[in-house]
Amino acid sequence: MPASSQLTANSLHAGYPGEDVLRGIDLSVRAGDPPLGLLGPSGAGKTTLLATLSGEHRPDAGGVTWDGRDVRKLRGTERRRFRAAVRFVSQYAMTISDPRETVRSRLEQAAKVARKGGRTHAVSATEMLDSVGLAEHHLARTMRTLSGGETQRVALATALATRPEILVLDEPMTAVDPNTRRRISDTLAATIRHLGIGTLIASHDVELLRRLCPQILFLGEGRILARGRLEEILSHTEHEEIRDLSENAAVAVQHYR
Repeated sequence: MPASSQLTANSLHAGYPGEDVLRGIDLSVRAGDPPLGLLGPSGAGKTTLLATLSGEHRPDAGGVTWDGRDVRKLRGTERRRFRAAVRFVSQYAMTISDPRETVRSRLEQAAKVARKGGRTHAVSATEMLDSVGLAEHHLARTMRTLSGGETQRVALATALATRPEILVLDEPMTAVDPNTRRRISDTLAATIRHLGIGTLIASHDVELLRRLCPQILFLGEGRILARGRLEEILSHTEHEEIRDLSENAAVAVQHYR
């Protein structure tokens, strides 16, 4: 895995007609670095930021690059390489168009994407599931029979199947129960560390980010309002959105009191 693999946003402005959502975002996710958290309340622009990082949403100013190349301009082989090397997992990622589709076929399709993107692939479907805490018997299940939490875990396994250089997660465990979430987050952290995957995790789940991310960015008012460890983020009480977070997440926050 190239140590230089890097996804970068420079002075990024983005939004929609009549609405400015992002107002000058700078961040970088590099292979081999510890996971980076993106914290912020609902509606802060996390999903817009991730869509812009993937090249699906056009920025109004600034830009996004992958290893120095504008992601909006990637075509053909380069685009396929990008989609295999930089995997995005949305909380709505698992659209099911074929009611007969199984977990096995979904994972095998991910492996095919990896090969088309020039990535070697020698990991079994069973190993992919094990990395997200699912048993081998899930392989035969059709996607439509899975619970919401199981579907999210298959989405994570599908992303890991390409052995990406960079992984970008948008609220990856909202449907997973708290006890299972803690177990999966520990396994996911070990997998990310072992494979050297640069990871950006966008969430409003303070406890999840505390467990996974040694550094966190707080997104609010369209800007990065604070950077650092969670306790450092929470010290920026001059920002109303951070004060609200501190007051509304008392259990997780108490860890740092």
